[in-house]
Amino acid sequence: MNKAARFDAPSDRSGEELPYLQCVPYARAVSGIRIFGDALTWWGQAEGRYARGNRPKVGAVMSFRPHGRMELGHVAAVSRIIDSRNVLLRHANWSEIDGRRGQIEDNVRAVDVSPDNDWSQVRVWYAPIGNLGTTAWPVNGFIYPDKPGRAERLSVLSSSGSVQKAKASETPVSRIGADFLRGIRPEASAPATKIHGTLTFGSGKKLPQPPARIKPALADDPIGTIIASRTK
Repeated sequence: MNKAARFDAPSDRSGEELPYLQCVPYARAVSGIRIFGDALTWWGQAEGRYARGNRPKVGAVMSFRPHGRMELGHVAAVSRIIDSRNVLLRHANWSEIDGRRGQIEDNVRAVDVSPDNDWSQVRVWYAPIGNLGTTAWPVNGFIYPDKPGRAERLSVLSSSGSVQKAKASETPVSRIGADFLRGIRPEASAPATKIHGTLTFGSGKKLPQPPARIKPALADDPIGTIIASRTK
């Protein structure tokens, strides 16, 4: 499964010659991610420069946090994805092979052992025992050889303060209170206008008019004539 190889690369530590290959130059060479410095600084340096996430992708770099005697962290490139919890890695200076440190191991197994399957803890193949190591190593996540996406850039920009945004499905409910009509002046009713003329139906026929009041003919009412003569 694993393969030891020779790899010559300049040291990241200026002015100090290291006796064996470190993980950083090898991860940089096989991934193309141009980050320099100790492995523990890679995750922070990648912010805003490279896309990051918690899902493995081929070519991505797994960023290990410092833990126990591994004080400077570790970086390893993903070479293959087997399933949601198993990947193969390419890295250097992990296992001692033939009693020597600084060895390259290609296509060695790493298993996600985190409770939520978020790759926050992994166990890694360890050559001296010919099996997975027993330590659950804490992981920051994965650095991808791509520019950060729009969502990640916005996340970085808004990290200093949260911006609340209403969901599109949340439509404000309209409520009319008791004071809704306050300040609204009722429109004054216009005085009724008398209309002179004759209303007609659509057919042109005149509407029936009430009969005019007709004074009773005094000649036909002898009693009324007598009363009228006495009231004058």
